[in-house]
Amino acid sequence: MTAFLYAVTRTPFGKFNGALAGTRPDDLAAAAITGLLERTPGLERAAIDEIVWGNANGAGEENRNVGRMAGLLAGLPTSVPGTTVNRLCGSSLDAAMIGSRAIETGDADVVLIGGVESMTRAPWVLPKPGRPFPAGDLAAVSTTLGWRLVNPNMPMEWTISLGECNEQLQEKYGVSRERQDEFSVRSHRLAAQAWDDGFYDALITPVEGLARDEGIRADSSVEKLAGLKPSFRKDGTITAGNASPLSDGASAVLLGSEQARDTIGVDPIARIIGRGAFALDPQEFGYAPVDAANRALARAGITWDQVGAVELNEAFAVQSLVCVDTWLGQGLSDPEIVNQKGGAIAIGHPLGASGGRVLGTLAAVLREKKQRYGVAAICIGVGQGLAVVLENTDATGVA
Repeated sequence: MTAFLYAVTRTPFGKFNGALAGTRPDDLAAAAITGLLERTPGLERAAIDEIVWGNANGAGEENRNVGRMAGLLAGLPTSVPGTTVNRLCGSSLDAAMIGSRAIETGDADVVLIGGVESMTRAPWVLPKPGRPFPAGDLAAVSTTLGWRLVNPNMPMEWTISLGECNEQLQEKYGVSRERQDEFSVRSHRLAAQAWDDGFYDALITPVEGLARDEGIRADSSVEKLAGLKPSFRKDGTITAGNASPLSDGASAVLLGSEQARDTIGVDPIARIIGRGAFALDPQEFGYAPVDAANRALARAGITWDQVGAVELNEAFAVQSLVCVDTWLGQGLSDPEIVNQKGGAIAIGHPLGASGGRVLGTLAAVLREKKQRYGVAAICIGVGQGLAVVLENTDATGVA
């Protein structure tokens, strides 16, 4: 059995405290599911065997298994089960990997996967005291991003901020501030151009009046980014301009077996042919996509010189550049095939939704460029990376 992508969509990604600030994450997830089902009108909803949904927070309105809640809110039959997975930034790509395995083993024919995050609406939480009615104050902890309620047994070098992790990566690999800013400007330029060209029109489900990614700055320039102050070190290189922003949004992908084609009612657009996961020291998480992608390629039985497109989630410009530089040394043909329609620095990075975004974008880019093989990869906090290799179903005979 083989797992195929049949349909993809996502909401536009909103800025922190932006246009989607008033929309609950479970409603964002339901909107993505509804948009996906509109693309497969012939699919009997009860034929969906499973919902596998990604979410990194889980502390707020998306609690109590948002995958199940989103299915119910989207009007799916109560007979369609749902689960939620949490691999932080990689949650919805993990959902795709889990769903594709279920199809390959014969446990399912049709699996709806995706993910959601509202970083705006992530709550503050209060730790429960060890004894009732403590006399002292208790601090509320933000769950928007990064470590919280850290176990004191964790080594301190593992629990530094994500930004400091990437400053250390910059020191190790010597990626200049100028290169990071140039990469970030490219992300905004390509994302704006892709929207203007209509590339994203077929991939987007508008929600709450937002029809376009909110954070893209078409007028971004290296000169403007050079004026921003470092965010994590006084003399650092990482700024708000060369890192992905806090974001809100959801993505959804319909997976199915080859035999499910008649059930779904549309032809597949891509086939999943390789998966890879990798882990290393938590502070080095930005490098993890390198080996995750290499493992996925090995399992697909292909090499970097056969890859025609790459979608690498841009958590930070520096970690993206380090990954691409390494892949170029391993046979990647051209850095320009990476994120040809912009990346998370411009589009946004709602943690649980980003894996579905890169997977859906990759399938669309492969078809547009008439390329056969592509890699979707993502770095994950606490030292992990995931990757999936796709084969374009329209590319038979394409080199």
